[in-house]
Amino acid sequence: MTALAINTDVGEGFGVWGPADEGELLDLVTAANVACGFHAGDPDILRRTCEASAARGVAIGAQVSYRDLAGFGRRFIEVPKATLVNELLYQIGALEVFARLAGSRVSYLKAHGALYNAAAHHPGHAAAIVEAVTLYDRELPLLCQPRTAVWERAIEAGCRPLAEAFIDRGYTDEGLLVPRSEPGALITDPAEAADRALEMARTGTVTSVSGRTVRIAPDGGELAALCVHSDTPGAVALTAAVRTALVSAGVTVGAGVLL
Repeated sequence: MTALAINTDVGEGFGVWGPADEGELLDLVTAANVACGFHAGDPDILRRTCEASAARGVAIGAQVSYRDLAGFGRRFIEVPKATLVNELLYQIGALEVFARLAGSRVSYLKAHGALYNAAAHHPGHAAAIVEAVTLYDRELPLLCQPRTAVWERAIEAGCRPLAEAFIDRGYTDEGLLVPRSEPGALITDPAEAADRALEMARTGTVTSVSGRTVRIAPDGGELAALCVHSDTPGAVALTAAVRTALVSAGVTVGAGVLL
């Protein structure tokens, strides 16, 4: 296995709202999914977050979303495909400017919230994400889940989909995320999260909420990244436990193929 990235969602404020300092979390992760202004973030936050990430050698990823500040990007929006492509390009471009000013660059792309979940099965929105990547840079890694619509579309288009798993989220028997409104959706215990991370890294599988062992790595491949959400209660302690467990088990933690 090449270096396994640990990524987290950051820059998710707006104006005076949101965390002023995400340094503790950025000290632990190797990749930052930076909100690009559509579900959260504004120019000041984008610049500050890029500078904080670059100073730590943390890879900067564009976390693109539906245009949904009020709903934090967690509501499905039926956007026409062509419009969604342009909105995604707009977000990537905004982040790229601040990443370059910080001496870095946008190293990968990841959808946020409802767009991420919709792209698993919505052919139009999956296609929009892939089209945005190909128009911007076909070699830009795209973090997503294997065996989903966006994963398959990316492979067909000759892009670079990379498999990620979620340490702090419950899984269905189909290998997708349990909706946040349902029991078992969130993992907040650091010890449990560490055990899950080791299972994911070693076997490419996870135990679903019903107790089944479900493969979440790509067929014939490995996971590239593990995600912890910054707004999960106790995210810093959880991430620290995960990183310690992985390193102690001999798993190399780094930005890996995201750079």
